[in-house]
Amino acid sequence: MAAAEHTERNVPATAAAAAVAAVLAGGAGRRLGGAKATSLLAGAPLISYPLAAAGRAGLDVLVVAKAGSALPDDLACPILREPDLPRHPLCGIIAALTHVGGPVLALGCDMPFLPSALLGWMAHLDGPAIAAPGGRPQPLLALWTPKQLPALRDALRREAAMGELVAELGLRQIGDDRLSRFGEPQVICLNVNDPADLDRAEQIARVRGLG
Repeated sequence: MAAAEHTERNVPATAAAAAVAAVLAGGAGRRLGGAKATSLLAGAPLISYPLAAAGRAGLDVLVVAKAGSALPDDLACPILREPDLPRHPLCGIIAALTHVGGPVLALGCDMPFLPSALLGWMAHLDGPAIAAPGGRPQPLLALWTPKQLPALRDALRREAAMGELVAELGLRQIGDDRLSRFGEPQVICLNVNDPADLDRAEQIARVRGLG
């Protein structure tokens, strides 16, 4: 499963304690035709890739999913159950922040090409931040903190769109200039949402020699 990764040199260290990586797997995966976490890419479950990247970064890791979410049987990390309703990415983020009581690096279970160096860097940032390839914020590649919980709970109550919430909170955005130090931003932030995305991911995996 290992892949060549870009590493960033001369990045100033921060005094912030490392965030816990929370891999969110509570989505229904309807557009993909089944559970994302267990869908196979290069012969391995999609969720195994962000879990491995976070592990290589030296982060504590947990999976956040609903009680009925399909997950691989051999997960070697804690599983935190989020409420069954509503189905919204904020459910997992809120559950993780409440459980951890500290900063959480939220990762989508459908993001197979996350560089461990990027995750390690983001996990030590001093304050919330969100990856924004091409200027498009990715809430499931973001550092969240407990101070944001009131705003997140209010947004969940309103079932606010994630893009709307990001704009309201004014999060620090990590753009292409920074992301490109770790790899190709559009590949780093690739979400496998449908069969076309999975086909593209398979092509990238073959080039990287995965599987």
